[in-house]
Amino acid sequence: MILVFGGTTEGREAAKVLDESGATYCYSTRSDTQDIQLVHGVHVTGAMEVPEMVTFCQKHNIRLIVDAAHPFAVNLHHNVIELAGQIGVPVIRYDRIYPPHDEDLVWCKDYDDAISQLKAHGVSRLLALTGVNTIGKMQGYWHEHECWFRILSRDESHAGAQKAGFPADHLVYYEKDDTASLIERLQPQAIITKESGLSGGFTEKVNAARQAGIRVFVVQRPEYPSADHVTIKHVNGPHGLRRKVERLLPEFYPLHSGLTTGTCATAAAIAATQRWLRGEEPKSVPVILPDGETIDVEVTYGDGYAAVFKESGDDPDVTNGIEIRATVEPCDHFEILGGEGVGKFTVPGFDFPPGEPAINKAPRQMLRDNIKENVSITISVPQGADIARRTFNPRLGIEGGISIIGVSGIVKPFSEEAFVASIRKCMQVAQASGSDRVVINSGGKSERFVKAQYPDLPQQAFVEYGNYIGETLAIAHELDIKNVTMGVMLGKAVKLAAGNLDTHSRHTTMDKDFVMGMLHEAGIDIDISDLTLARELWDRIPQEKLQDFATVVINHCTHYCAPLLPNGNLTILLITDTGTIYKQQ
Repeated sequence: MILVFGGTTEGREAAKVLDESGATYCYSTRSDTQDIQLVHGVHVTGAMEVPEMVTFCQKHNIRLIVDAAHPFAVNLHHNVIELAGQIGVPVIRYDRIYPPHDEDLVWCKDYDDAISQLKAHGVSRLLALTGVNTIGKMQGYWHEHECWFRILSRDESHAGAQKAGFPADHLVYYEKDDTASLIERLQPQAIITKESGLSGGFTEKVNAARQAGIRVFVVQRPEYPSADHVTIKHVNGPHGLRRKVERLLPEFYPLHSGLTTGTCATAAAIAATQRWLRGEEPKSVPVILPDGETIDVEVTYGDGYAAVFKESGDDPDVTNGIEIRATVEPCDHFEILGGEGVGKFTVPGFDFPPGEPAINKAPRQMLRDNIKENVSITISVPQGADIARRTFNPRLGIEGGISIIGVSGIVKPFSEEAFVASIRKCMQVAQASGSDRVVINSGGKSERFVKAQYPDLPQQAFVEYGNYIGETLAIAHELDIKNVTMGVMLGKAVKLAAGNLDTHSRHTTMDKDFVMGMLHEAGIDIDISDLTLARELWDRIPQEKLQDFATVVINHCTHYCAPLLPNGNLTILLITDTGTIYKQQ
């Protein structure tokens, strides 16, 4: 079993990642005030010292620890490492993503250094955004200068401030004012904050101070402890966490994740660039994924190139095991070229015009984000032309090789049984939340857009169905959920409208003849013989006919979906890539 030390944004994200497995794990927080929804996790509350931790781990057969606690939880971090050493298990440190140390910020080693720096810079009016637990550490400053502390509006926070003797009339609260409005109201000369990373709102605080033209003092995050006798793996995002769990505790996930061709190409290009610039040949390179996190990818080298052998995990994929190569040459600008085995677009409708290599937008952005030098990068796949014949590429108008693709950078397979079981559990949680409506979505993007339509619903009311639309609606019927809203984007919607209740690309593709029929039904006469992606329709259909087309699509989807919810009310929202939402009329 796995034990997570949470209580943070990273802790909640870790719970989501572990819930994907369908296996039980333990999630520990100091208090019971955090609103955390666990599908397969058991919530354990209460502070534990090392002896209690050891007893707990032995009782529950803990074989892996995930430390997702706050970066400034120094005592807990040390206790975790001591615990891991005593019971002989590895630790995954799930840390945050941190912006670079910009020179215009005043960096402080600790709070004593911060007090010295504040005084040296002549700051007499300060807004402290470091939290209630730092009031005592900053006494040497606020006893002599005007200072406001922003804290959470909780009884325990008020008690902590009172215990430290801090004046109540100089307390401000997270819930009432954001940083910018506080600065405008209080007119401090500076703010002080922790190096709390992106998820801690660090960038927003710094930007607000910069906009107001005041100084920013930053207390640097402490170094994470190390121990020669403990295996410690560092990650800073959900994909990295899952991949480390898969390696340290392989049986936890029934199916393992893999890498997209885009990630493999990026890793090969990073390695080739390092070799060209510095003559280095590392065995693995760090790759920044589209979500901003960093993972390590193993690389190899050949005559003039670096390469990655693609691992697809347990996702059925004809590209599994293929070699993806990258070569780099000096150039006066940054460019990406397609070499042997990389296909070319031959028809319009993709992100790039005909003649361009079939390297999609997300992998191109990954290459640019990871490689800052002006170089010419050529991606090649020696087996690509042969493998492409076994893909949809020829049908889509991509010729000569495979596509370099991948939106997230990671291939995440799901056991259908485990995924549907997770949907069921999430629907039960949604029902238990007391919400009068459950909103089902295909993923995070559609959920963000639909949430704006239902701002008063609790987070638990939003459930991801992936591709399992039929299964999800059947579960809603079994649970007697009366009001269901389904958000769907056009790529899935045209498949669903044709009667495909499982929209995964392994089971169905867009039927252009059926789409043409829907266009005629909506009174739209356009040529879609060269249509490659359903989303192109949003640009091809005349603006005044978009609602007519959306209504036809929604009607067809309703025809197949409504019977699955015979005792309830189903609302279908059709969502564009830019967030426009069409309803049935």
